[in-house]
Amino acid sequence: MGSHLGTEKLNHQIMDRRKFVYASLAAGTLPFVAKATNIGQAPEDKALYEIRTYEIKFHSDRNKLENYLWKTLEPALRKAGVTHFMLLGEIGMTDPAKLRVLISYPNAGVYVSCQKLNADPEFLEMATEYNSLPPQEALYNRFGSSLLLAFDGWPSMKDPVENAGLFELRTYEGYSEDAVRRKIKMFNEGEIDIFLDSGFHPVFFGEMIAGPYRPCLTYMLSFKDMEQRDALWARFIANPDWKEISSKEEYADTVSNIRRVFLSPISRT
Repeated sequence: MGSHLGTEKLNHQIMDRRKFVYASLAAGTLPFVAKATNIGQAPEDKALYEIRTYEIKFHSDRNKLENYLWKTLEPALRKAGVTHFMLLGEIGMTDPAKLRVLISYPNAGVYVSCQKLNADPEFLEMATEYNSLPPQEALYNRFGSSLLLAFDGWPSMKDPVENAGLFELRTYEGYSEDAVRRKIKMFNEGEIDIFLDSGFHPVFFGEMIAGPYRPCLTYMLSFKDMEQRDALWARFIANPDWKEISSKEEYADTVSNIRRVFLSPISRT
């Protein structure tokens, strides 16, 4: 009984502290961090994140795809209730080139409604040029789509750091569903706060509920540049709270593989 009360008290302290951090973010009193929104959401109202990965077709007109995503898809999704829309390219000479679209839906209802864009005459009119492309002018080979459910400890997407030039997308695979559950608990009950204390600017944290590499979780961090990224990770690793929480037996063997991709923002043209 006493142990249960102690755990409950600790959880309240964690949430109170995180609410204070969120309030500081919104007030702009913490450097290099995002403005918080939708604080105190109920679990059933947590955001859903979609990550689309477009594999660009060799010799295709990439600008046409980017124009469609920015000028046709993004406004239609915003109209339907989407809160964040980001276009990102992989850093490095990858082949085939890949383009990622990050979409934040405030809840499952908005996600479902956004699957019906073709029923909107305004959207179809805006997409006329894109939809009329012949097969020989296809812009991509295929696109994959992953769906993530926001963590309790970070229930909605935040804007990236101002002048962000670098994004780090990290996927943690677990050897079992329980391993991922324990890792998510680790984030919610301390690791997210260590990121904030270390000066990071997280964009989102989510459990993958549809997509490859399951069971897994994915999160994304934003930086001004690689120099800032390296400095913040060094600060994180040296944080005594990280050393303490990472040594707990409960969180042992929660990550069996890490996938990391560096991305850069693609501006509107």
